[in-house]
Order: sequence, then C-alpha cells, then structure tokens
Amino acid sequence: MSPIDWIVLLGTIFGIVGYGLWTAHRHHSASDFIRGGSDLKWGTIGLSVMATQASAITFLSTPGQGYEQGLAFVQNYLGLPIALILVSAVFIPIYYRLKIITAYEFLGQRFDQKTRLLGAGLFLLQRGLAAGITIYAPAIIVSSLLAWPLNPTIVVTGVLVILYTVTGGTRTVSLTQKYQMLIILAGMTIAFGYVVHGLPEAVSFGDALYLAGMHDRMEAISFSFDPGERYTIWTGLIGGTFLALSYFGTDQSQVQRYLAGNSSTASRMGLMFNAVLKIPMQFCILLLGVLLFVFYLFQPPPIFFNQSAIAQVAPEIRAPIEARFSEAFQARTTVLQAAIADRNAGQPASTDTQEEIVRLGEEMATQRAAFKAALAQADPAADTQDSDYIFLNFVLGNLPSGLVGLLIAVIFLAAMSSTASELNALASTTMVDGYRTLVHKQGSERHYVWATRIFTLGWGLIAIGFAMTLTLFENLIEAVNIIGSLFYGAILGLFIIAFFLKKIHGTAAFVGGVCAELLVLGLYFSPVNIGYLWFNLVGCALAVLIALAVQTALNFQPPASPSPTHD
Repeated sequence: MSPIDWIVLLGTIFGIVGYGLWTAHRHHSASDFIRGGSDLKWGTIGLSVMATQASAITFLSTPGQGYEQGLAFVQNYLGLPIALILVSAVFIPIYYRLKIITAYEFLGQRFDQKTRLLGAGLFLLQRGLAAGITIYAPAIIVSSLLAWPLNPTIVVTGVLVILYTVTGGTRTVSLTQKYQMLIILAGMTIAFGYVVHGLPEAVSFGDALYLAGMHDRMEAISFSFDPGERYTIWTGLIGGTFLALSYFGTDQSQVQRYLAGNSSTASRMGLMFNAVLKIPMQFCILLLGVLLFVFYLFQPPPIFFNQSAIAQVAPEIRAPIEARFSEAFQARTTVLQAAIADRNAGQPASTDTQEEIVRLGEEMATQRAAFKAALAQADPAADTQDSDYIFLNFVLGNLPSGLVGLLIAVIFLAAMSSTASELNALASTTMVDGYRTLVHKQGSERHYVWATRIFTLGWGLIAIGFAMTLTLFENLIEAVNIIGSLFYGAILGLFIIAFFLKKIHGTAAFVGGVCAELLVLGLYFSPVNIGYLWFNLVGCALAVLIALAVQTALNFQPPASPSPTHD
C-alpha cells in the first residue's frame, strides 16, 4: 500500500477508537453500563443493529458468494422483515415492561433458574465461537494479501476493540457503530462504482447483467422443494424467519442494542430501519460480486485469488496450468466480445455462441481445480477456498491510492463493530445471568460495573485466542450462519414457550431445549443432507413439541386404584 493508504487506514481506525474513548463516561450502575443509559435515538439504534449483524465477513465473503453463486444467497434474508415485525410487536413490549437487562432474565422470571442458565449458556457458546470468527476472518485474509503476520493482525484487531468496549460499555459501542456503519456504506458504494467503471466501454450495465444471466448468476429466487438446496424462497421465508426471529429477539448482542433506546418506540423504529434496508443492502453487496464476475470476464483473473498461496506451487507445475487457463480466458473474451456486438446490433447470441462461452468457462474452472489440487499436494494444510479473497484482490489491484486504505479500513471497522457488540453482550450475560445470580448476589453497583469490564476483557482474550486456532473450511458468511442455525432454533423454542404456552413450566421447557439442541447437532453431523436454515425451524419445533410432551407426562395423574369392597 502507498503512504496515502496507510494514512487513511490508520487515521480512520484510530479516529473511531479515539471517538469511542472520548464518548465513554462514568457509569453509576451495571444497568447503565449494559443498557447505555437508555437514551439512544432510533437512528443510532438502527445503524448499531445493522453494524452488529454486518461484520467484516459480510463485506469480504458476500461479494465472493455473489461471484461464485450469484444472487441466490439474498433469499437467506427474505424472512428478516417478518421477524423484525414480530420482535417489535411481541418481544420489545415485554422486555420494556419487565425492565430486563438481558433476554435470559425473562426466561428466569417465566420459568426457573436452570432454564435461564440453559438459554444464556447456549448463547454464550455460539456467540463465543462467532466472536473468534469475526476477528479471525478479516485478519487471515488481510494478512495473506498484504503479507502481514497473522497473529499480530488478530491481536491488534482484538485489542483495539477491547480498549473502548471495556471503557465505555453499550453506549460507546452503539455510538461508534453509527459512524463505523456510515463509513462502511460509503466505502462499499465507492467500490461498486469502480467495478462498474472498470467494465469495458463497449459493455453497458445492461450488457453486464445479460452476461451474468448467461452464466446463471442472476437467479435471485428459487422455488425448488429440494430440502438439500441451501437457498430457496422456502428456506428464506420459513427458515430465515426463524433464524432472524431468534437472532433479533433472543440474541443478547442484538437485544442489548435496541434496549439502549430512549423508548420502546425508538427501539421499534430502529428495527424497522433494518427491516426496510437490510435486504436491499445485501442484494447490492451480492450484485457487487456478480459484477466482479463480469469484470473478470474481460480482465484476466488470477488462477487463484489468494495471491500469497500461488508461490507454494512449483513453477514447473504451475506454468502449464496457468498457460491453459490463460488460453481459455483469451478465447472466451473473443467470443464474449462478439456476443456483445451481436446484442448491440439487435441479434441475441446464438445457442452455439452461448454454449461455447460456457464451455470455455468450464475449461477455466478445470484449470483452477487443477491448481487447487496442486496446492493441496504441495501444502496439505493450505486453504484451497479463495472466494473470500476475491473482493479484496480487486480492491488492491484496481482502486487508486487512498481508496485502497479506505476499503481495508472498512473491513477492520466492520470486524471491530460486530466484535464489540459480541464482547459487550457476552460480558453482560456472564455478569447478569451468571456472576450476579450464582456467585455474588449482594455486590454494589460499582462492583458489578467493574465485573462487567473484567468479563469483557476476558471474553476478548478468549476470542483472540480462539481466532488464533481457527482454520477456514467454507465461505465465511455461510460458516457464521451455520453456527447460528445450530443453536438459535432451541433458544427460540424456549422463548416461544415462554411467550405463548403458559401451561408449560420450567422443567418441561428445560428438557425440551436440551433435547432439541442435541437432536439438531446430531442431525447436522448425520449423513442427512438438509439446508442449514431448516435447523432453525427444526430446533424450535422440537423444543416446543418435546416440552409439551414432557409437561403432559408431568401433569398426568394415574387413576386411583378402586378401594376393595367387603361383602
């Protein structure tokens, strides 16, 4: 990177950290520290909620998802508006009326201590894993592309987040997220413009969409009933609704964001802000990936987007693979240019032309697969998945000085914002649902504020340590959603029972939650092929049904034996 890029990168990151420290103020109670004084307006809440969900993984991995598979992933978010309406109508009024600090306090008031601890424990487990991933994901990619050492990159990212999160609590996290999200949206808009600008002059925006459609990248909605297909309108509307309902309604990292509002109306408005804007934002990020695919139809793509890994394959093995890859690319470019010229002349590409374009693309894919096989043979521990490197590779190779620094800052800011929310929520839950309930019931408010800060530091160190041990296996945006789907169903089931099934008591709810979680994990690791979004529905339904069955059994009174009669 150029000196200008470094100035922009460091200035942006340290500016946000400095602002976070500046906005930190003295907290007089644990509730004030955790709920942020309950004085935030709906705009801040809306951006904070969006920033919590939109981690660095969103801006690194989603364009790669669009590049490789098109727009289908947007179906993952179709249920989000439905879920946010339900959270606004059902969850928020109850949370405000009970004046809870964490969502799991509600489970304790409705059921008993063990059910509260079950909900909190499942949250801590899945969110603790996610916190490590949100630090690790940008660190490993940026370190690979910029030749930075991995572990120091992880440590620096984690320490910067810990610094202002420990100091300022929820209010500081939310206020910094507002500006982080604005910078992120501006950076992604600029990147989108540069991708479009980088297309050949003869290729209009409409031509780009035409070529993307020719390569099956424009199908946003699938009506398939195949349960093994990950993204369909049914998984989005049903599984996606349950995923979003659990995430926004029961995940403390989100509950804590909107409970910091100055009223229930502000909290609802903040969620409605996301209900309106989240799907368009995700669609645009996926479309950015689709346009990157078209961009690399005319600009020579690397045979492997993680440039630091290419040198691991010996030149004598790599050279013939790259030669065949380049030959197929040049031939495809010639056919594509002819197809665009025919289209502009009012003559759609013939079937033979389209088939030739697809054939040459498949030849390039074959050579990429050959390179990945050679890479795996040269280094069995190497990560052969490179979709998460596509967007940053474009940024480093095509954006001018200054903007490169801004886009890398966007990645770090997204990592910092989501990680800050997670650490804040993990510490709050540990203190309120664990420490204050089980260990130290009669402490002063000052004591609990410092306990929360210590737990924030502890979870931050755990996340950094976990990040240093991770290895990537899949596309990151999918990995995060898979982890959430494995736990959210059972957690949501507990809250559904608490809200709507008044006759079910704590023991039955606890057994239902435990059994549902074990069955979902068993199903995930079984040979059964099922789209992971369905686990949210399955886990929730199992928790409810098992709890109903257990409560029925507990309520069952066998008929009394008849008294013996005497003649």
